[in-house]
Amino acid sequence: MPTNRNLSQAPKCLVTGGAGFIGSHVVDELIRKGFPVTVLDDLSGGFAENVNPAAVMVTGSVLDASLVDSLFAKNRFDYVFHLAAYAAEGLSHFIRRFNYTNNVIGSVNLINAAVRYESKCFVFTSSIAVYGSAKPPMTEKTIPEPEDPYGVAKYAVELDLRAASRLFGLNYIVFRPHNVYGERQNLGDRYRNVVGIFMNQVMQKNPCRIFGDGTQTRAFTHVSDVAPSIVRAVDRPQCYGEVINIGADRPYTVNEIARFVHRAMDVDTGIEYLDRRSEVLHAFSDHSKARRLLEYEPRVSLEEGLRRMAAWAWAIGPRRSQEFTNIEIDRNLPESWRTACIAGKQSAS
Repeated sequence: MPTNRNLSQAPKCLVTGGAGFIGSHVVDELIRKGFPVTVLDDLSGGFAENVNPAAVMVTGSVLDASLVDSLFAKNRFDYVFHLAAYAAEGLSHFIRRFNYTNNVIGSVNLINAAVRYESKCFVFTSSIAVYGSAKPPMTEKTIPEPEDPYGVAKYAVELDLRAASRLFGLNYIVFRPHNVYGERQNLGDRYRNVVGIFMNQVMQKNPCRIFGDGTQTRAFTHVSDVAPSIVRAVDRPQCYGEVINIGADRPYTVNEIARFVHRAMDVDTGIEYLDRRSEVLHAFSDHSKARRLLEYEPRVSLEEGLRRMAAWAWAIGPRRSQEFTNIEIDRNLPESWRTACIAGKQSAS
């Protein structure tokens, strides 16, 4: 991908969720490559200070179809990078309407606009959650059988993109990342991103709290090994119409991650075990396709990545956990979440 583009001639890019974790790193990479970038983010999980000052920041929601349409009409985006989502797999069971509204309807608004204004490519960050409890390592040929509403929503958008491609010729690329961590992760989100949750707990001198016995396995990927490939893909026609797993290869137990976080933070606050919640026990994927299409090769070791993130976390300090106050179903809600949600409602009232 050439750098130092003439901005008047360079393809225009929209990044939804560009004030968030992965999204802000995608924006940085696009800016570095010389693309003019517009960010659309409602700041529900991201922060304005995450946004590269060279990008145009629009505060708003993908649910606002008229806003989405006006942005496309004004800018005629060539590339759409859709990273806006409420990505809490476990919590999605209890916020089904919220999950499908934000993660499906918001995506459909963008797909409609991309079709109407003839975008060159729509890049969608899906999730390993679409595979459910399939035997790892999952490949792109593994039949998706998501087990939570978040995974269902992500797979629904994948299918809709496929349908839009067949009927309207919309080019798309689907990435299925998993357990990405690193600088700018929302440390105050208690429902997702276990590395960030652990670091926030350690900084508050609390134990790392684990649901179940901690033998669940995941592969953890530093964001600097993910964002550049997401950007690079739009210049690779062989990636169009493809679904691509992206992430680290080696799985670790959550127990191991807690110990590694303590080591990176240079503080040991111990571990507290909570009742097991409904979740897939073992989830990590194969990345042969990413290597073939994108020359993908993770370069940041877990030790190095956690060290970088720990230094950043200590610099910004702990964040107050954000409680979700609009639970739709409280049956079988984990007790620690139930207590937090009640407290959140009381403080909001």
